[in-house]
Amino acid sequence: MLSKEDFYSNKLVHKPWGYEYVIYKNSDKLAITLVKINYGHKTSLHCHPKKKTGFIILSGKAQVQIGIYEENKKYFNSLSRLVFRPGLFHSLKSVSKNGLYALEFETPYKKRDLVRFKDSYGRQKKDYEGKQFTKILDPKFLKFKNPKPGQQNLYKFNNVEISIEIKKNFKSFKKKDDKSTSAILRGSLVDKNGQNVISYGEIIKTSTLRILSDKFMIKKPLTILRVSRRK
Repeated sequence: MLSKEDFYSNKLVHKPWGYEYVIYKNSDKLAITLVKINYGHKTSLHCHPKKKTGFIILSGKAQVQIGIYEENKKYFNSLSRLVFRPGLFHSLKSVSKNGLYALEFETPYKKRDLVRFKDSYGRQKKDYEGKQFTKILDPKFLKFKNPKPGQQNLYKFNNVEISIEIKKNFKSFKKKDDKSTSAILRGSLVDKNGQNVISYGEIIKTSTLRILSDKFMIKKPLTILRVSRRK
């Protein structure tokens, strides 16, 4: 029997502001959702009480409200990183005519972990979209796959390149790489006592990950997603 989360694993979810679908998942520990927000539209001002969420902007420009106060708005461009702790209200608006595309990281994978504070489409008291707002995902839509050891999966999306690979060390990563963003999909870096320093679901500047790997140990080979501008 499918869990509530599994139901959405191969579905396109229609939103009043655009659409989204799960592009990758690591059991129920982590899921990545590709989010498309149409020009001038925005998500509800919402929070997730139990899960941490983060975003990597792939293309377009986002106006992001952090917290319940409207004056707390900032703008973020392609390759920007956003991380929201559980319970922190936030909203994303597309201010680009071609729309906004972003990867959303959920840790753990709980689609119905949602509380709306304010919504432009009358959904304040409604749950996450149900079956009537979904359809089977067209096979043409991009899906991420886990790479085999020693291999790298490459995907091109608009003006960015997305790579996924398994790393036992980061010697091939530049220490001063400010032009790419990374996310951990599996594994963790630990200190000498075995405590997690960073783990799956973390979104981090690639150069920062390289520096941390010099100080801490890789507990298990890390599956890393990296986003960079196409050359």
